[in-house]
Amino acid sequence: MNEFPEFLYFPIAPYVNDFMALLLQKFGTFFDQITLVILNMLMVIEKFLLWLPWWSIIIAVLYLGWKSTKSWITAAVMALLLVMVGSFGMWELMMQTLAIVGGAVIVSILMGIPIGIVMASSKKVDAILRPVLDAMQTMPSFVYLIPALMFFGLGKVPGLFATLIYAMPPVIRLTSLGISQVSYDVVEAGRAFGSTKMQLLLKVQLPLAMPSIMTGINQTTMMALAMVVIASMIGARGLGEQVLISIGRIDVGRGLEAGLSIVALAIVIDRLLQGIGTGTRS
Repeated sequence: MNEFPEFLYFPIAPYVNDFMALLLQKFGTFFDQITLVILNMLMVIEKFLLWLPWWSIIIAVLYLGWKSTKSWITAAVMALLLVMVGSFGMWELMMQTLAIVGGAVIVSILMGIPIGIVMASSKKVDAILRPVLDAMQTMPSFVYLIPALMFFGLGKVPGLFATLIYAMPPVIRLTSLGISQVSYDVVEAGRAFGSTKMQLLLKVQLPLAMPSIMTGINQTTMMALAMVVIASMIGARGLGEQVLISIGRIDVGRGLEAGLSIVALAIVIDRLLQGIGTGTRS
């Protein structure tokens, strides 16, 4: 009586596995092409970041930090955090991590903002996508590694796609929320002056929703950084790989250095994006 009845068993694993195998069989070449395009994009970003002299990045962070926060102290702290990463001997690894995170955030913005706009303009689309976004955020992040590994093999590309699925929901949600919260009176005033739907979107709704959108981009970036260690399990490399190596070797010092480097990178990116977001409100 205490056991679950067998006639109610309905495991979906065989059907999911068959569907995945069918996709690989029918669209294997297509996934290979996507892998090639994304890998080339990531390598261009990574090579550019590694080509830049370390001191030029420090100067850029100083300037952008002051420009976005209006505080030389905050800017100096951000620059010192990056110097700390370099002093650990992890500058190149940080650039590799930044390339993956940057690639994931770029793709998230290019896909997420249009999806958020559609959600804000259609209640049906919103009702369909909301549970999908809930599932994307609540699903254990390790689960995303399995299909990414199947479709794209080992390396940076599956790491980017696993990061993308996990990190994209905030920018979609907050884009939709920001546009939905634009005052109805403001929209009606735009229509009264003869604005088209596209003009209303580009000149009224998006500018007014920009603080919310920037918050979404910030959260997406932080979630992408949170996937760094997990994505490194399938060959994404970077700082996350150092954490995994230190776990395998029980090397507390190396793990601490890698962890502090990830924290430093997260703080710098967070403060820069927060400063930009605050600027959009003024």
